[in-house]
Formats: sequence, structure tokens, C-alpha cells
Amino acid sequence: MALEITQCLLAAQSADAKIRTEAEANLSQFREQNLPGFLLSLAVELSTDVNPTESRRLAGIVLKNSLDAKETVRKQQLVQQWLVIDSSYKSQIKSLLLSCLGSSVREASHTAAQVIAKIASIEVPQKQWPELVGSLLVNMTQHGRPASLKQATLETLGYVCEEISHHDLVQDEVNSVLTAVVQGMNVEEDSPEVRLAAARALYNALDFAQTNFDNEMERNYIMKVICEAATAKETQIRQAAFECLVSIASTYYELLEPYMQTLFELTAKAVKEDEEAVALQAIEFWSSICDEEIELQDYEVPDSGDSSVQHSHFIEKALEILVPMLLETLLKQDEEQDQDDEIWNLAMAGGTCLGLVARTVGDSVVPLVMPFVEANIMKSDWRSREAAIYAFGSILEGPSIEKLSPMVHAGLKHLLDAMKDNNEHIRDTTAWTLSRIFELLHAPASGFSVVSPANLQQIVEVLLESLKDVPHVAEKVCGAIYFLSQGYEDAGPSSSLLTPFVTQIIGSLISTADRTDSSGSKLRTTAYETLNEAVRCSNLIETSQIIKHLCPVIMTKLAQTVELQILSADDREKQGDLQASLCGVLQVIIQKLSNSDETKSIIVQVADQIMMLFLKVFACRSSTVHEEAMLAIGALAYATGSDFLKYMPEFYKYLEMGLQNFEEYQVCSISVGVVGDICRALDGKILPYCDGIMTHLLKDLSSGELNKSVKPPIFSCLGDIALAIGEHFEKYLQYALPMMQTASEVCAQLDNSDDEMLEYGNQLRRSIFEAYSGILQGFKNSKANVMLPYAPHLLQFIELVAKDRPRDESVTKAAVAVLGDLADALGSNAKTIFKDPAFCTQLLGECLQSDDEQLKETATWTQGMIGRAFSVCG
Repeated sequence: MALEITQCLLAAQSADAKIRTEAEANLSQFREQNLPGFLLSLAVELSTDVNPTESRRLAGIVLKNSLDAKETVRKQQLVQQWLVIDSSYKSQIKSLLLSCLGSSVREASHTAAQVIAKIASIEVPQKQWPELVGSLLVNMTQHGRPASLKQATLETLGYVCEEISHHDLVQDEVNSVLTAVVQGMNVEEDSPEVRLAAARALYNALDFAQTNFDNEMERNYIMKVICEAATAKETQIRQAAFECLVSIASTYYELLEPYMQTLFELTAKAVKEDEEAVALQAIEFWSSICDEEIELQDYEVPDSGDSSVQHSHFIEKALEILVPMLLETLLKQDEEQDQDDEIWNLAMAGGTCLGLVARTVGDSVVPLVMPFVEANIMKSDWRSREAAIYAFGSILEGPSIEKLSPMVHAGLKHLLDAMKDNNEHIRDTTAWTLSRIFELLHAPASGFSVVSPANLQQIVEVLLESLKDVPHVAEKVCGAIYFLSQGYEDAGPSSSLLTPFVTQIIGSLISTADRTDSSGSKLRTTAYETLNEAVRCSNLIETSQIIKHLCPVIMTKLAQTVELQILSADDREKQGDLQASLCGVLQVIIQKLSNSDETKSIIVQVADQIMMLFLKVFACRSSTVHEEAMLAIGALAYATGSDFLKYMPEFYKYLEMGLQNFEEYQVCSISVGVVGDICRALDGKILPYCDGIMTHLLKDLSSGELNKSVKPPIFSCLGDIALAIGEHFEKYLQYALPMMQTASEVCAQLDNSDDEMLEYGNQLRRSIFEAYSGILQGFKNSKANVMLPYAPHLLQFIELVAKDRPRDESVTKAAVAVLGDLADALGSNAKTIFKDPAFCTQLLGECLQSDDEQLKETATWTQGMIGRAFSVCG
């Protein structure tokens, strides 16, 4: 088969589609009929130096893709397939891959390194490849091994460390890996390729090095080698060394004190003199230090200064030299930087770091930055003026209002004038700075704002005029209007200040969204998002008529999109994006006018036309639109209440499509949320649709393919359905309750050391409690006793959650609420299940001590319900 697989792999890359398709079919057939033999053939192909590079390259790719995939379910299938392959085949494959590291063809050894790491990610956690690290280290320690083999081996070690957890290796193995990697990085290593591979491997191995970093002698040696590599003559080695330092800044912050003087000198030299790729990493080092210190400040107990990691105040100590260094970078702008969001250069990195410094040290940054601003703001050179404005905008978050207020008041007029500057870079940065000012220093509800009745008119006039600027400037002006409008939300009498300008703002934003010169930019989307915020934050009583007139304008625009001629995928995408934006505006209009009984009637009058438009939009079949239209329909259901029933026969098929959309799981999640909205709107009238809806929801819950983030909303939705249909939910209990019980058991097994999993676990707990609450309240007046068999499990779950430390407050609230619902619904039967209510007493006692008034209130009510149940019993 050796010759055949070579020919097959070459044919699979043929320019002739017929030859290519036939070859792909043959490979697929070989794979299906004999997976172990197929994988072994690929390993032979990859590791045989006389074979063509093209066939070896594809063999490596196919082999790697047979072990790993991006989709979780597919990846699990591939892992299982590998684990059940006979060990003799696996040994041969691994042996061939290890031998391939010595290949004279760099591409083959590089691919072999990646495949070895993928196998390691499966086997090492299962303790199935104990000899791997030893086999690799032989390549590094045996005398006379070629540099190319060392390079490939270090690359492999790096990939392996990236793929596995630091828990998967014993300390002796970690020590050996680090020794090999650090030796490979050493200045005594002649081969630059080996040093580079070692530096990159060290970056991936740093998480494994906790014990080694705790040992001062080992730590000193590792830091010495990295610092030497940071001054190597090869740019890539210097860059990789600084990448290691960035990682060390966040992983081992508390151990950095002895090295900071050296690190400052290294980073300063790199920022001033080195290639941009290296200088960017040097700035990133200081940004990482800022991130660590900001986090330490957030978690410190103010009185005691207590925190698990000692705050070393590195930024404060380096401030006098660090700030001038960063300010210098602001003068190194690219001509094209404003037009391209992807550009990341020295000036942008310096400004970002300066912003983090301001958040870290607060007021202390202002006297160091303002002289630079004042010295450069009036210069004829555009770079100096732009740098001054960028510096000013960068330090607005962190310092106190008292410190910032005088300089912002003094500078606001200059910034408004700068929006008319001849240079578009300056107008771009000024618009960004104004949006920062309105975001951070314009909060009339709190009693402070740089915007006053005296300057508001000029601000609005300048911004609306600047919406006509080039697209990338207009986009940032939208941001300024967005935050200007947002400041007036819940601002009491102050919200009336914006009312005279709302018509003008809305008109200008619609004109901006209609611009034909903005293709390739996000201007249209940003203009509509800003329009949404202007509507959302306006004073409803004063602007209801303006919003009423806006509604048919947007409806007409949405109707026009349905008629657009679609000739290409690009046309389809543009249509989808525009429809999504317009559905978003309609959602905000519906929500805004539904906030008051006086204005809700405006929506009710046009609800039929709006719904008809949404149904036409669904027929266009774009997932982005599907999301936005679904959200808008949820708002419409709230506005129309029980009248929404007349739309259900036509709308239901689209709701079903949403609930079955596993691939675009956000659509599925939003569709689940809309079911909840419709339940609240229709109450018992939803009943005829419940069998279908429940079938889809239960299928979703039992699916391994659906993204896990959709499952918590589904549980909450079960509670909404139960609350709406009351005793009719009984027939679904036998299916829904076991799933809720299984999910509650899953909560106990989640890895809470991972922030993402912790957040998911909290969502899951909260949603299960919400489901129980809805079911208990739904049964309360007629069939509460059907919940008796399920009550002990619920109590057990509440008790489990009560033991969680720390515990999320929203989870506590949901647990206490469901405890009250249980006692309330079961009434006199509660005593039989509350046999040992000690944990209830403890949990409620804790909640009654809370500063959260809502939690206290819920706990008081629950205490009353339990007390009442016991007194009825007694």
C-alpha cells in the first residue's frame, strides 16, 4: 500500500477535480475500512525521507486531523477512536513520528512535532505514554545530535506543554524538560534555530515551572537565560524572549522584585531602539504588570491591604521613567492606522499601556502627562498634535473626577475645535477622545457631568456636522453620540436637556447609516447602534411622538430590504446585516414605547404590520437576522400581551426552526428566551403549542451537539412554561424533572478553578432553581402534591449549594426563593420533607445578615413560608 498511499495523497492535490475527487474517495474508503492501517500508512509516508514533500505534507495534515478537531463532539469521537486502536499499531505510529523529528526536511519534522503533541494530549493525561518525555530528552542530551533534531525536539516539547496540563507531568519530568529547554536557549548554543525553538518552548512550559520559580537558584538561572536571549542578535529570538517575560509578568508577578531594574533597562532599550515586533512585546510586558496590579487593587481588602499576592507597586515605582517612555511612542504613528482596525503599532500599544498605567496609579499620572499634552497640542506637525490628544484621551480612566475635571473642562472647547482640523488622523483621535470623555465623565444622574446646558448645543452641533466626515472618523463620532445619549439615561430632570436635539440626532444618524461611501467599514452598523441608544435613553414622555414617527421610517426601510435583488453571497450578507440592524432598531422602539401604558398603544396599533415584516424577514433565512428578529418578537409579545396569540400559527414554524438550530446556537438560545416572553404574554393560551415546544426543549437538553451555554436558558424556560400553564405541566414532569436532577448533579462535578466553568456552573444552578420555582408556583393552587416525590432531591440540591464557598449572590437568591416556593406550595405537607431544617436556618440566617436588601426580603418571605407551613402542621 506504500506506493498507493503516496500516489493517492499526490492525486488528492491534483488540479484536475475528477482525479482529486477519486483520490479523496479512496482515502476515505481506506480510513473507514481499516483506521489503524490508514493511520500507520500516513505515519510511514510522513517519516520516509525519499517520499515527495507534497505527499508527506498532506499525510501529516490528515494524521493530525484524525486526532483533533475544533468541535468538541468531533474531538471526543476522534479521541475515542484513537484510544481503542490496538497498542501495537499505536507504538509503531509513535515510533515513526519520533524518528521523523530527525528528518532533513524541515516541514516533515515540524508536522511530526505537532502530531506527537496531539497524541500526547490524548495519552499523557491517561498515563499511556510514560516514555515520551524521556525519548525526547535523549535527543537533547546525547552528544553529537544535529541542530535540526534539537530544533524539532524543542518544538515538540513546546507543543506538548501547550496541549497538556501541568498536572499531567511529575516534577522530575518538568525539571528535565525545563533543563533541556533552558540549555537550548543558552548563549553557548551555536544554532540560532535551536535557541529560537527553545525560547518558544519555554513560553509554553512556563505554566509547568511553579516549583522551579519558587526555588531562587533555579529562578535566577531561568531569568538570566531569558534576559540574555532578549539581547540576542536575532530579532526573532529577542521577540520570543520578551514574549516569555510577558507571560512571567502575569504568572509569577510576586517573584519579580529582584529583576525589575534589569527588566526596566531591557524593555526601555527595546522600546527606543529595537524592531517594532520586539518593542511591542516590551510594552506588552508593562501592560501585563498593570493588569496584575489593577487586579490586586480590585481584590485588596481596603483596611487590611490583605491579598494572597503581595502588591509590589512596580508601576508606581517606575512611573517617572515609564510614562515619558510611553509618551515618546505616541509620536510613532502609522499613516494608515485609523482606517484599519487590525493595525497594531507602537503608538497604539503605547497609548493602551498608558491607559492601563492611569488605571493603576490614578491621579499620579496626570502631572506627568499634561506637560506633554500642553507642549504638543499646538505644534504644526500633525504627529505631535495627534499624540497630545491621544495621551489626553488615554488617561481619562483611573484618576479622580476632582483631578480630571478642571483639565477636561479647559480642554473640551479645544477638542471641539480640533474636530475641524485639516488632518483626519487628528479628527479621528479627537472623536475617540470625546467619546471617552462622555463615557467616563458625563453622568448627570450622579450629579457630575462635563456637559452643561451652556455647552450642550455646541457639542451636538459639532458632532452632527462631523458625522459627514470620512467613514472611519464618522464611526468614532457615532461612539461619542452613543455615550452622550447614554449619560442621560435615568438622569431625572437632566434628561430633558437632550430632548430638543433628539429629532436632529435621529435624522443625522439615519442619513449616516444610508451613506454609500462606507462599504468596508462598520459605519452603518455603528450608526444604527447609536440610534438605538439615543432612542433608549431619551425622555419617553417628551420624545414619544418623535419615536412614533421614527417607527414607520424604519418599517419602510425593513420592507425595502425584502425586495432587494440578491445576485451573490455578498449581496445576501449585506441584506442580512442591514435587516439585523433594522430589526434591532424596531426592538428598541417597541421596548421603549411599551414602558408606559400611555405609549404602549402606539405599538399595538402597528403590531400587525410589524409582525408581518418580521415574518418576511425570517423567510430570507439569515442567522444574524434570525437572532435580531427573534429578540424584537420577544419585545412585541410583551407589548401586545394576550393579543400575540393571533400571530402564533404563522410564527410557530420559525420558532421551531430556532429551537432546532444546533449549529447557530445563539439563535437557539434566543429562541428559547422568546418562548419565555410568549409564555408571560399568553399565560394559559400557550397550551396548544406546549407539546411541540416541550419536545424541542427536551431534545435540546439531551443533545450532546448543542453548545452547553444554551442549557441554562432552557431550564429557566421550563419554569416559564410551567408558570403559564399551571397544572397542565404535570404530563411533562416525568421527562423534565429527571433532566433537572441530572443537571443538578453535574453542578457538583464542575471544575470551579476555571473562571469560565465557574460562571457556567452558576448559570446552571440559577436556572435549575428558576425551573423548580416556576413549576412549584404553577402547581401551587391545584396539584402541589405531585411535587412531593421530587422535593427531597430539591432540598438536597439546595443544601449542596448552601455549602458552596464562595457562593454567587444571584444563586443564593434563587436557592432561597425556591425554598420559599417549596414551603408555600406544599403547605401542610412541608413538615414531612423539612425533617432536618438546620441548613435552612443557617442559610436564611446568613441571608438576613446580607447588605443586599432584595436578598434580605426574599429570606424574610421564605422564613415566613416555612414558619407558616410548620404552624399549619402543628
